[in-house]
Order: sequence, then C-alpha cells, then structure tokens
Amino acid sequence: MSAGVPPAGVPLRLRGRVLAAGRPAVMAVVNRTPDSFYAAARATDDDAALAAVERVVADGADLVDIGGVRAGRGAEVGVAEEIDRVVPLVARVREAFPDLPVSVDTWRAEVALAAAEAGADLVNDTWAGYDPRLVEVAARHGMGIVCSHTGGLAPRTDPLRPEYPWRPEREGVPADDGGAVDVGGDPRDGVLQDVTATLAAAAARAVAAGVDPASVLVDPTHDFGKTTWHSLHLTRRTDALVALGHPVLMALSRKDFVGESLGLPVEERLEGTLAATAVATWLGASVFRAHDVRATRRVVEMVAVVRGDLPPARAVRGLA
Repeated sequence: MSAGVPPAGVPLRLRGRVLAAGRPAVMAVVNRTPDSFYAAARATDDDAALAAVERVVADGADLVDIGGVRAGRGAEVGVAEEIDRVVPLVARVREAFPDLPVSVDTWRAEVALAAAEAGADLVNDTWAGYDPRLVEVAARHGMGIVCSHTGGLAPRTDPLRPEYPWRPEREGVPADDGGAVDVGGDPRDGVLQDVTATLAAAAARAVAAGVDPASVLVDPTHDFGKTTWHSLHLTRRTDALVALGHPVLMALSRKDFVGESLGLPVEERLEGTLAATAVATWLGASVFRAHDVRATRRVVEMVAVVRGDLPPARAVRGLA
C-alpha cells in the first residue's frame, strides 16, 4: 500500500468464489416492482426483468440484486406476492447465467428460503434483522448476508428527525480482528458510533450462525433511519466501516442524500452518485449497489488504478 492510501477493503466471497479481486464489485439493481423510486429500474414482469439482467451483465455487473418490494412506503405486498415476484426470476437468472451471483433484497425469511432453493447466493436484508430467522436461512443454505442499519425502524418506514447522540463511553467498537474501531470524538460521530456498533453485533451474530465472515457484508444503509447529514458523514467515514473487518456494501445510487446535497431530482443524480462512489472506493468499500452499472464500474476501476490496486489496462504513453 502506498503512503497516504487507505487500506483496501475485504473482498466479497460467495459460495467460495471471490468477486472482482483488485477492485470493488458492482451489484446491479433489478427491481421486479411496478413502483420503484427510480422509474428506469422498474420491471413489471419476468421477461422485462430478465432483459434487464442481460443488459447489466453486458455492462459489467459482478452480481445482481433482485427485489420484489419497494423499500419505502407504498402498496402492501404480502409474502406470497413477494415470492411470486422474486423466486421465478431468480430461477430464470440462475438458468440463463449459471455463474452470476444472485442476491435477493428481502427482510422476510420465507422469501429468502424460497429464493435459496431457487439458487440465490446472498440475502440483502435492508431492514436490519427485523426477521431474526433470516440469518439462520442464510447460514443453513450457505448464502451470504447483508447486515444493515435502520436506526430501529420497521420495514418500509421513513425516518422522522432521527438523532444519534455522541456517547463518550463508546469510543471504540470491536473489530473482526479482535481490535477496536476508532469512531472519533466529534459529536457528529454519534451516528457512526451507532452504525458501527449495530453492524458489528449483527455481523458477529451471522458468523456465529455459520455464515462465512467474507460473505457477511456490512451496509451503513444511507437514507434509512438517517438524515442527509448522517448519510454524508457515514460516507466520509467509510474507513471506520472497513475497519470492522467485513466487506462493506455501499447502496448510494440516486438516493435522497445525493439529491438533497445537489438539489436534484432522482433522474439527475448520476454524477453525484458517482462522486460519492469514488470517495467510498478510495476509502475501501468493497461492493456498490448501482442502477448505472457501466458508469459505476468505470469509476471503481479508475479509483482502483489510482490507488494502485489495479494496473492500467494499457500504459504506452511516452514509451513508444
């Protein structure tokens, strides 16, 4: 590692396969929903969703994340309907792309189990263990799991003035290597304290249940249970999340904290997303959940080259 370059993140490993050594992996968003917050990501039937998978694979996705329920408020979707939306698509993707890792975005153990039986590799639990059986499903079926932070909110709940006061007694959070993560002494670090403590505990529970530590992703979960100030601070302190010792997932794509930072609607948030992606890549994040796969892949690869983790694809300038 060169002087001044932060430590690299932990590579993601799913079912023994290491994804994208030398640069972060790109997780493509494939929403099997009619009401996703970003209209371009909506797929209302399996044929459209499979076509979307084909496009993101061509654009360089390392894995896909299939979701059947909008994260925010919206029409009620029951367990059976979520399974109907997600599981047949997982099976079709597994058949069409046998080597492509497949993630399922769900907080329900029943959906995760059905998806596991259809061939899914990862459970993206965006609602922070709301269903405690979810991690048991992942462990039993050899899957990875995403540990998230929502500030204690129930699924599909928007935050209302969340606060994370600084707690002097919590200046260090246990890391996977037995050390402690420095969460600073700035009052703004209250959210970082809460996030790192929550993620460390959830990751420890997943490992104790039998999930491979390199298959346990930790996600600060921008916007969920957070203000824009919170999400910005967690981005600039990506290094503290990396120090927990697990692959760090960043789901930044077109989120409200980007829109509020720049005063832009969801359709115009690509550049802001990519700027935040570059910062988090430099600081060691391992996986990026993205709507714009090709652009995201190019950004993370360029940052990896600047960091020295990857060589240039071609370097002949001034040599010939």
